[in-house]
Amino acid sequence: MAERTSTGLLTMMLEPTPAVAMTLPAEVREKLAELELELSEGDITQKGYEKKRGKLLAPYIPQIQGVDPSLQIDNRIQASSQAVLPGSKHNKSRAANTRDERFRSDLHTEAVQAALAKYKERKMPMPSKRRSVLVQSSVEACTPPDTSSASEDEGSLRRQGRLATSTPYQGHGHPAVEHWFNRVIQGSSTSSSASSTSSHPGGRSVTNTTAHAALNANAAATALADLMAHTQLDNHSAPPDVTGLSERSSLHAERPQVASMRGVSRGYNHHTSVMETADGVPVNSRVSNKIQQLLNTLKRPKRPPLREFFVDDFEELMDVQQPDPNQPKPEGQQMIPLEGEPLGVVTNWPPSLPAALQRWGTTQPKSPCLTALDNAGKPVYTLTYGKLWTRSQKLAYTLLNKLSTRNEPLLVPGDRVALVFPNNDPVMFMVAFYGCLLAELVPVPIEVPLTRKDAGSQQIGFLLGSCGVTLALTTDACQKGLPKAQTGEVATFKGWPRLLWFVTDGKHVVKPPKDWHPPIREASNDIAYIEYKTSKEGSTMGITVSNSAMLAHCHALTQACGYTEAETITNVLDFKREAGLWHGVLTSVMNRMHVISIPYSLMKVNPLSWIQKVHTYKARVAVVKSRDMHWSLLAQRDQRDISLSSLRMLIVADGANPWSISSCDAFLNVFQARGLRPEVICPCAGSSEAMTVAIRRPPEMGVPPPGKAVLSMGGLSHSVIRVDTEEKLSVLTVQDVGQVMPGALVCVVRVEGTPYLCQTDEVGEICVSSGSTGVAYYGLPGMTKNIFETVPLMSSGVPITDRPFTRTSLLGFVGPDSLVFIVGKMDGLMVVSGRRHNADDVVATALAVEPMKFVYRGRIAVFSVSVLHDERIVVVAEQRPDASEEDSFQWMSRVLQAIDSIHQVGVYCLALVPANTLPKAPLGGIHISETKQRFLEGALHPCNVLMCPHTCVTNLPKPRQKQPEVGPASMIVGNLVAGKRIAQACGRDVAQLEDNDQARKFLYIQDVLQWRAQATPDHPLFLVLNAKGTVASTASCLQLHKRAERVAAALMGRLNTGDHVALVYPPGTDLIATFYGCLYAGCVPVTVRPPHPQNLATTLPTVKMIVEVSKSVCILTTQAIMKLLKSKEAAAAVDVKSWPQVLDTDDLPRKKSPQMYKPPTPEMLAYLDFSVSTTGILAGVKMSHAATSALCRSIKLQCELYPSRQIAICLDPYCGLGFALWCLCSVYSGHQSILVPPLELESNASLWLAAVSQYKVRVTFCSYSVMEMCTKGLGAQTEALRLRNVNLSCVRTCMVVAEERPRISLTQSFSKIFKDLGLSPRAVSTTFGCRVNVAICLQGTAGPDPTTVYVDMRALRHDRVRLVERGSPHSLPLMESGKILPGVKVIIANTETKGPLGDSHLGEIWVSSPHNATGYYTVYGEEALHADHFNTKLSFGDTQTVWARTGYLGFLRRTDLTDASGERHDALYVVGSLDETLELRGMRYHPIDIETSVIRSHKSIAECAVFTWTNLLVVVVELEGSEQEALDLVALVTNVVLEEHYLIVGVVVVVDPGVIPINSRGEKQRMHLRDGFLADQLDPIYVAYNM
Repeated sequence: MAERTSTGLLTMMLEPTPAVAMTLPAEVREKLAELELELSEGDITQKGYEKKRGKLLAPYIPQIQGVDPSLQIDNRIQASSQAVLPGSKHNKSRAANTRDERFRSDLHTEAVQAALAKYKERKMPMPSKRRSVLVQSSVEACTPPDTSSASEDEGSLRRQGRLATSTPYQGHGHPAVEHWFNRVIQGSSTSSSASSTSSHPGGRSVTNTTAHAALNANAAATALADLMAHTQLDNHSAPPDVTGLSERSSLHAERPQVASMRGVSRGYNHHTSVMETADGVPVNSRVSNKIQQLLNTLKRPKRPPLREFFVDDFEELMDVQQPDPNQPKPEGQQMIPLEGEPLGVVTNWPPSLPAALQRWGTTQPKSPCLTALDNAGKPVYTLTYGKLWTRSQKLAYTLLNKLSTRNEPLLVPGDRVALVFPNNDPVMFMVAFYGCLLAELVPVPIEVPLTRKDAGSQQIGFLLGSCGVTLALTTDACQKGLPKAQTGEVATFKGWPRLLWFVTDGKHVVKPPKDWHPPIREASNDIAYIEYKTSKEGSTMGITVSNSAMLAHCHALTQACGYTEAETITNVLDFKREAGLWHGVLTSVMNRMHVISIPYSLMKVNPLSWIQKVHTYKARVAVVKSRDMHWSLLAQRDQRDISLSSLRMLIVADGANPWSISSCDAFLNVFQARGLRPEVICPCAGSSEAMTVAIRRPPEMGVPPPGKAVLSMGGLSHSVIRVDTEEKLSVLTVQDVGQVMPGALVCVVRVEGTPYLCQTDEVGEICVSSGSTGVAYYGLPGMTKNIFETVPLMSSGVPITDRPFTRTSLLGFVGPDSLVFIVGKMDGLMVVSGRRHNADDVVATALAVEPMKFVYRGRIAVFSVSVLHDERIVVVAEQRPDASEEDSFQWMSRVLQAIDSIHQVGVYCLALVPANTLPKAPLGGIHISETKQRFLEGALHPCNVLMCPHTCVTNLPKPRQKQPEVGPASMIVGNLVAGKRIAQACGRDVAQLEDNDQARKFLYIQDVLQWRAQATPDHPLFLVLNAKGTVASTASCLQLHKRAERVAAALMGRLNTGDHVALVYPPGTDLIATFYGCLYAGCVPVTVRPPHPQNLATTLPTVKMIVEVSKSVCILTTQAIMKLLKSKEAAAAVDVKSWPQVLDTDDLPRKKSPQMYKPPTPEMLAYLDFSVSTTGILAGVKMSHAATSALCRSIKLQCELYPSRQIAICLDPYCGLGFALWCLCSVYSGHQSILVPPLELESNASLWLAAVSQYKVRVTFCSYSVMEMCTKGLGAQTEALRLRNVNLSCVRTCMVVAEERPRISLTQSFSKIFKDLGLSPRAVSTTFGCRVNVAICLQGTAGPDPTTVYVDMRALRHDRVRLVERGSPHSLPLMESGKILPGVKVIIANTETKGPLGDSHLGEIWVSSPHNATGYYTVYGEEALHADHFNTKLSFGDTQTVWARTGYLGFLRRTDLTDASGERHDALYVVGSLDETLELRGMRYHPIDIETSVIRSHKSIAECAVFTWTNLLVVVVELEGSEQEALDLVALVTNVVLEEHYLIVGVVVVVDPGVIPINSRGEKQRMHLRDGFLADQLDPIYVAYNM
């Protein structure tokens, strides 16, 4: 990122300097304030707002011109910060109302500023994003957030909180200037990844000039200058990389652009700047600049290195964080439990709440109980005590007597009933609540479910189910608004039990007969009501409150608050639960008080409503949250004639929040002038479990003055209280929440483990013992015991009393004067590496970084997720629609730095989501647990993500130190001593197998064909099927021989013996005939896959390269392909003039060649086999005549092939075993091959299986791509295939031809799907071959079934094989790759020492066999490196045998099965290609293992490929879903790779399906992908650089 210094920027945002504010006339400021309010209330669009604002400000913005560009950056910064800093000190009393006080005390903002100033901001690579992702798809995301989503802490008032002294610079510049400025920043397009590192050339001087001009103008423009000074963009080129690069640089040099890429253009763009990386790969500098920056941010070690200790290879121990010896420890005495004053005895106190209602309802029927307001703030209805009494009686009678099922009453006393009432109808709620109490039913108040997918509504359903609720009470209006099913009944919500809905204001409520009276009993311990509570994990519990506790709580509140009869109280809180219910519904009735209920919807429209009502009704008490005080601050300009002098108590229900103090202070500063006395502000603390825990008493009670504490954050993170004196950066200011409730005993206990009492200077969980707490979690006895029946112990282990205590989930301590202080909640507690952090504190820090510019206040969720045995902090915020990519990214990186600096903790992930997309809690606020759930499921759909795993994951296992290698001799001795055999195995001995193999007489395969053409001329050898399943062409022995003769005749005149000829044919009999024609003529054939007409740019260069590398002097092909090779389109991809001579063989004359060519010796070259390896290297191997015959014989013996057999082959015929099965085996063994070109399956997926069934084939071969096509394409159609009589019970062996580790999950799902069609589960197996020997293993027809073993993936990384049980953690299933072919010998050798290894040891597979290839014809440009691949010898033991190195890691294991010869069977397990492995942290990783984990992590990941680049792990994922999901994947991919592989992902690239290239065998071409990534050719949807 561009270098910035951030000293002055913050203050500028938050406090206008006097100079700026003074330049505007009062009426302009007034108008701006009105505009601001209109915008916040949604009466005007953002665009309209900016337009009007621009007009107002136009006359006051200085012109920017005539500048001297010589001003240097240093002076500029000094000047700008001097201009601004004084602002933070001026006139504190005024500052209070100009500040956005809600989330921070003055200290905090300054701390954040100072913290950011310490950083010279690191250059971090900005993620690159495709344009389409920037355009948010949801309509609502583009509109300003609607008011209904207003949040807990800020809501729809998106304002900078500065109306009294509004200034034009509220985070915006003058629109025109701002627009111009944004153009400078975003000089390069966002879709290209260049935008982060290079602005266009003029960028720097433009910014300088601006700054200078602005400074020279006048103070009013300081803001702009400062902004621009901080948005300096530098055009750095990447510094040279010095992070030890891998030593394999020579390997990737000059890699040809070869592969059948799926839709990615090869060849580099010549107009992009190309540079060489350390690996010698030409790359586009954009990507490498990014990665370079990323490496630069990683080079500075973040944390001090941890103690070095040796980690045993086997058990990779997680790095355990050693506690810091200097961390603060509590030093105080053990705390003494705190007693509240005794509950006073009141003579005429009613024996229960219903009794109180009866008293007032009969003696004072006219006295007002509750006034409900509409959304305009007008009183709509006042419920009197008389009405409440009669209406609740009616309801009680109706519920007990008039509802029945099958003549049984539906409800009996003690049953639970759901109360579903909207927040703006307190009257109906109150009637229903007291109706239930009178009927002795248990009300369970819950939120109104608005949609079927409300956040958390499923959990509410579980609660209702567990409470056995069958009836829900609601109002007529509410019932009409609920989602309905087709029948017109209320829909059943997800997870809810079946409910009957009863409307309480309908005609069904009847008057009770004269002789019916509700039972009014004394308060007992029966359940009175159940209050719901959502836990940190998102589960919902019901807290049962007994009648006696309800009464005792009313008593205690009355005493603590000094409530008197007939007082008026204003309630802004939710009346269904917690303080809103306790004060506004229960205690109020106890004391015949009059409640003015302010609905949330009214607060959103008019945040001042509650203050106006206090004034109008002369209310003595108001119950609010700090949010309500904050909102009213923002709108307080039209309150000239308001007086708050009537208030004797302003109860702040969330006074326990660490940030409520700033709201209280700010509110007081403003409203003291309007009669508010400082001492009436009464913060209180409570929780659903313990009800009210502590409350500051009203002034008339003669209580000690309120206290404030400035605590060190560092201390708090170790649960220690240290009043902070010197370090002003990381402190938390908290206010007390008053004294303990009357009649309660309170103590503070340790949070974890046994509940020992804390020391006096230690933070712990507050516990309460009193008669007025909840009793239990309904139906959860275990949790109830933990929470409601805690027994605190003294340090000696003795209980402090025999009374059980209730844990309050509040974290705090008892301060001087026995005042209670709360510093956080259990729900927001995040324990990271043994230190505790409070989510609310982290939110406050994030918001102190220029908050309102980029994100919505109060729409920030902070939570922790568990990754790799520790909690990791995640911050999610809603981004304003008008914030640019660049701005948001800057804000994000500063938030990370601020949190790191103030809390000394790293943030794992910071995500910004579009406005209005976070799940909301019922009354505003973010639903944290639901947000966390979505984050973990990958359903948040962020628009910006920044992950920092490198800085905050400090517990990775130590990198493995390589021990000095054990020498090969000691290895053998070690194995002998341990009684282990040396790992070697061989197939059956070919010499001993006497069979009537006629073909053995012939040394050359072409002689076999001539012999067959004479002996069995009409015997059919080949059948080629087309997409319709009909026979496209056939060839008998004679036909094939005749066609080969024609080709030979055509060649003999033109070419010399030994010339190389390229055969470019589609799969079919032409290819086979020309192959033999070449052998007849003494030429060396090279089969080449023809170019794809729709994709010439990618496929034609491969053809050209094989033709050139193989030194072919002639190309044989069909007329159609010949035209294609010379077409205009081809000319765009390759130089068509340089093709060798091209002959088409479509209409050759019927000529017989003069005589056949006889090779002088079988060691002569028969053909060349060219293939692209998985690492993207083009390799041609030489096959001699002897090897060709040996290969055919070996396969014939293994598969028992005779002329009477039929086999079906669905493979490509161009290289490897596929070529041998198509072109060689049938001619050698005489069996008939049914050939199915895999390409035809694209139009008819069932073609191959239908053919197998129709011809009753016993042996069939396919490739992984074919198998995948069948599983994906036919998975749902097995029924249809059965009806078409497709039956696979004839198949004995179905072999997948592969050069990789068997893909177990694919073969298993294939077996499972087609089991219904009779496919035996034992039939499917795999083969193994490679370049040095195309057929090493093949299941064949005899021999035991392939076995599967489970190995420990962690041991595998250390090159060890450790067998484990199926299903054990970190287990990896490996399937044997078929049986070793006759004549083949295999050993496992150590890759370094070349010594033999023991049984079940991982090493390189070496092979010795008569059908080994004789050498590479050329590995493009790497001949010298690979000389030993074909003839290498062991360094110890049997040093005579010549082996070929396969380049694959694997192991041999002797099983308990017996093979055909009666010996114990040795199974070969292939683990993966040596060239593909990634060396990371001293360990060896196989890409496929990481990829498997990644694909499992989210349903929308279709495919994945990983590679490394300069020590960074790059993960490319194909997104099969909407582009909105792209950023969800970043965190999930990072999590899963950390959890399962202990690796930190450096870069996550999200691309479209089909971008990861695969070759004809369906293997991923990771190296090509890597080249494409570095050359910036992937067109990614999103690239995330993990810090």
